[in-house]
Amino acid sequence: MNQFIKYVGLDTHKDTIAVAVADASGGRPRFYGEIANTSEALSQLMKKISPSGEIVSYCYEAGPCGYGIYRQISDSGHDCSVVAPSLIPTKPGDRVKTDRRDCESLARLHRVGELTSVWVPDQEQEAIRDLTRAREDMKHLERQARQRLSAFLLRHSHRYDSGKSKWTQAYWRWLEHVKFNHRVQQIVFQEYIDSVKQQQQRVADLEQAMHEAMADWTLAPVVEGLMALRGCRLITAMTVVAELGDITRFDSPRQLMKYLGLVPSESSSGPKTRRGGITKTGNGHVRRVLVEAAWCYRFPARKTKALQRRAEQTSEEVQAIAWKAQKRLCGRYQALSNRGLPVQKTCTAIARELTGFIWAIACETMPQTHMKQAGS
Repeated sequence: MNQFIKYVGLDTHKDTIAVAVADASGGRPRFYGEIANTSEALSQLMKKISPSGEIVSYCYEAGPCGYGIYRQISDSGHDCSVVAPSLIPTKPGDRVKTDRRDCESLARLHRVGELTSVWVPDQEQEAIRDLTRAREDMKHLERQARQRLSAFLLRHSHRYDSGKSKWTQAYWRWLEHVKFNHRVQQIVFQEYIDSVKQQQQRVADLEQAMHEAMADWTLAPVVEGLMALRGCRLITAMTVVAELGDITRFDSPRQLMKYLGLVPSESSSGPKTRRGGITKTGNGHVRRVLVEAAWCYRFPARKTKALQRRAEQTSEEVQAIAWKAQKRLCGRYQALSNRGLPVQKTCTAIARELTGFIWAIACETMPQTHMKQAGS
């Protein structure tokens, strides 16, 4: 039974929004028109669609325009859903795509409940997520700056042959003694060095901001709990919680694994069952840091001094889960390696199982007030 009198599909763009309305009683959705993508125009639209104050259900695709429309519609008392674009049903033979068709399709599918909504973070959660993603972007720029500097040195036959790793203090001391015959090349060399240092400073500043943001974040207990796991220090734990928010909204660890795209894909027909690589759907930021964390389980299980200090900040239940995870995953890594499984597949399998322990720790540490807000 429909609980709304109208269902509205919004095809959002940077400057405009195409609007279609579908009546709950049935019939083909009607195209309302295009409005400007501004808060004033959206407010007028809501008043015209429900002049008597009737509750209307809106929907639009998740995209670069963010969640401002969702928050404005929700604050006005109406229902709003942000739809996952990759899960919108489409007809294979439909080769015509316009804004009008898109908004009419959204209204029609929303009325019959065929759309899948995404989880929408609150403003605090979105701010922390922006911080972790900014740090990730700056780290990517730092790697690019390092690669440019290394390529420039290699192009002019300057090789660091000490046998030690690059980007250590010894490597920076070596760079101080590198000289070029032409003064212009020396200027270029110094600019590359300054670029690397600038990006490193930006990364360090954002990491410091992450430490400071932990003090006032309502989900800080969950981050501290995840830091008891091997391979999950502040950046990894904070990225996981910032991207996923209330992890307890997933009913089981397997549901979380599916959300992160860490389960095998499958293409079966009749008696044939074919499974391939992981689906790689869902949140790629979390999937990346979990695969990186899985690399730490290649060594035997051991409570190091640093890991023990982090674990002591949590409850005994969390410490027990973290130690159980370490024993399980370290043994699992060795077993898969002994079978001859490639390192990439091994780390992916470990990341998948690590997700289950993350879910268990989140259930132990999630603040009760936050869980009530998420469920309301």
